[in-house]
Amino acid sequence: MLRSQKRMLALVGSLILLLVICALLYMVGMSRLEGETRGFWRSLEFVAETLSTTGYGADETWSSPVMVVFVVLLQFLGVFLIFMIFPVYLIPYLEERFEVRLPKEAGNLSDHVVIYRFGPAVSTLVDQLEQASIPTVIVEEDETAARRLIEDGHKVVSGGLEDGVLNRICLEKAKTLIANSTDDEDAAVILAARQSGFDGEALALVEDPFHRKPIMLAGATATYTPRHVLGAALAARASQRVSPTLADAQQVGPRLKVSEVRIPRGSSLAGQTLAEAGLGQRTGISVIGQWVGGRLVAPPTAEMRLEPDGILVLVGSPTSIHRFEELCDEAKPLRRHGPIVVAGFGEVGGKVVQLLTDVGEEVIVIDREKREGVKVVGDVLDPRVLEQAGVGSAKAVVLAVDTDSATMFATVIVKDLAPHVPVIARVNRAENVERIHRAGADFSLSISQVSGQILARRLLGEEAVSVDPQLKVLKVGAQGLAGDHPAQLEIRQKTGCSVVAVERDDALVMEFGADFRFQPEDVIYVCGSSDATRSFLKAFPQS
Repeated sequence: MLRSQKRMLALVGSLILLLVICALLYMVGMSRLEGETRGFWRSLEFVAETLSTTGYGADETWSSPVMVVFVVLLQFLGVFLIFMIFPVYLIPYLEERFEVRLPKEAGNLSDHVVIYRFGPAVSTLVDQLEQASIPTVIVEEDETAARRLIEDGHKVVSGGLEDGVLNRICLEKAKTLIANSTDDEDAAVILAARQSGFDGEALALVEDPFHRKPIMLAGATATYTPRHVLGAALAARASQRVSPTLADAQQVGPRLKVSEVRIPRGSSLAGQTLAEAGLGQRTGISVIGQWVGGRLVAPPTAEMRLEPDGILVLVGSPTSIHRFEELCDEAKPLRRHGPIVVAGFGEVGGKVVQLLTDVGEEVIVIDREKREGVKVVGDVLDPRVLEQAGVGSAKAVVLAVDTDSATMFATVIVKDLAPHVPVIARVNRAENVERIHRAGADFSLSISQVSGQILARRLLGEEAVSVDPQLKVLKVGAQGLAGDHPAQLEIRQKTGCSVVAVERDDALVMEFGADFRFQPEDVIYVCGSSDATRSFLKAFPQS
């Protein structure tokens, strides 16, 4: 029975009891105080008329002060009941009677994915599964959250573990069960699923890493800690020592340099396409990618626009890169030295600090609470605290604070104090990623994106997941390529890699005219994603 129905029944019973008691009191009062006899039904009629404020019938005056006070109290009680019954009892009852009933069963399904409890960690995954036409059922105990999910078009079954919801979602025919509740409930759900005969994959999103083993013992196929993965991803964005933005960039060679340069908003290049800018002809550099809104666009095309505040990934000689910086008004390469400022020392921030410290980075931690590892105590939204932490000379700033609104405001403050310092932001809700980018963040990741990619890889396969490609600069020999022009070999079409430079004797060649041909002694530099470079080595094994 619904809660509103129980309350309505309790209200009706209470009103009947109140009417009877007041009628009996009125009977006794009229007989002993007024000297007039009133029967029960007439007394009940009087009390009902008074409490409902509809009138008084034959009884209009009373001589006893006690009776007058009693009738006055009845009148005020009636007014009070009217204002209490409608908003507290009647309106909620009518709303529940007329609103859509929450589904209690999943219907006839097979090979579907069951997600136990919805949250930010699985929101991206749900969208990816539905785009892949994989049937998905969300089990949600919270009625408000369940109604919101239904309004968004998701298939929902209302209920919890205690009311036997696992028996109403065709679990025995499900492909995968994903537990996204508290760690103890995740273990209970997976254990109950195994006991009911479910033999498919059971995946759990774990809050505390120490709970991974107990949940595995409960029957989980695999466990994931999205917050720690998010921390690792943020650390990788902040430091090349954790995960180089350009894999193997340090092995490019003595004459070839890889650099990341931000395009200022006021630059004459901002808004132009690569073809319009003609950077290769004017400076001698080669653009191999562009970071825009935290995503790496690679390989670039002639139509790719140079975005204001975008970060170009360049390959060239030190001289050519210097020429580009002069051409791009006020452009400055991203700083590769200095401390990394981490704001927030919670679970995500702590993981970022741990990873950065392990690889030898200098880390300055800002947090409101004074504890071991915190160097600056204060509010990250206070510019004086940020200046005390030295954001102006930082290599990067990682924002791992609690709320997205604080992250957005802190981004604006950091960009005002240090416009050229990259801001890497942790985001709670995926829908706020774009807003935080507009506030000035260079990279931002949400727990929804991280866990969604992890789970989607497992459920859909890598091809179905959109992941930022990692550029790799590969140094190869010219064996098997000598005598041909790069265009004749169709390297880009066959492998997805681009030839960015050729070392020949003591010279670095980056322009390949019609008369250019590879020579046997050449050292060739090709650039592409990890998959593209593997394709190159497979297509040209002699190199």
